[in-house]
Amino acid sequence: MEKIAYLGQPNCYRLSNGTVDVIVTTDIGPRVIRYGFIDGANVFDECPDRAVPTEWGEWKPWGGHRLWAAPEAMPRSYAPDNAPVAFHIESDRAIRLLQPTDRSGVTKELCITLDAEGTGVRVDHKITNHSLWEIELAPWALTVMRGGISIIPLEPYRSHDEALLPAQSIARWFYTDLTDPRWTMGKQYVRLRADATRSQPQKIGIFNKRGWCAHLGGRTLFVKRFGHDCNRVYPDQGCNNEAYVAGDYMEIESLGPLQRLRPNDSVQHVERWELHNDVAIGETEQELHATLHALLERA
Repeated sequence: MEKIAYLGQPNCYRLSNGTVDVIVTTDIGPRVIRYGFIDGANVFDECPDRAVPTEWGEWKPWGGHRLWAAPEAMPRSYAPDNAPVAFHIESDRAIRLLQPTDRSGVTKELCITLDAEGTGVRVDHKITNHSLWEIELAPWALTVMRGGISIIPLEPYRSHDEALLPAQSIARWFYTDLTDPRWTMGKQYVRLRADATRSQPQKIGIFNKRGWCAHLGGRTLFVKRFGHDCNRVYPDQGCNNEAYVAGDYMEIESLGPLQRLRPNDSVQHVERWELHNDVAIGETEQELHATLHALLERA
């Protein structure tokens, strides 16, 4: 682990295992602001100039990976996090970031652990209620990607003769337009493509029991893995996986179940990340499925 400057932030820490590296900043956040192959491009977007005005001040996405609390609300979700965070170096490949209590009354914590070999990263997310009253929320892990295509797997297709009941919930937002050409709705996958010429936002959410979603930028595939619990209630009409795009700004997101937190109670959520290089998904859903099945559908 080494201390470096990155993305205009002087107090960053770089974790590396010789294959990939991860950079976190302690000047803002908590944020993971880089993930990529050594000497390769950052697979995360970098957008330090973007900002959203709120009654609590200016919130900035910065890019990279962050933790929010669902369901989304203004200004609660957009509580500014542009101040330094506490940190603890757990090992040569692990660091913990802890945000001071924000204006919404919660603290957000990330613990990032890089595998000793390969591309794997574990990200532990934790939200603690430091308000004076009980609140209900779900941990919401959002990763900002640079253009490209987000891919969400659907439950395996089965004919009407094989299955009469619904396979899963799919949620749309008021601004979701499924006739927009950025959507490709297939039998096995939902794909959402970024397009810098189309600024109108689009979003979809599902209850994803497959345990992963992905983003393809160029020929690099970023994969999130996360859990689900069929016995729990999830936000946004039952979503544990969402994708959002506006222009070339893309987010892929996972969510934990809703939970009521008394003062000083916490909730946690875990993601596993991996990268695959030189990935071609072809033109058809059959070609896409063949590629993803070979890479991802393993026990």
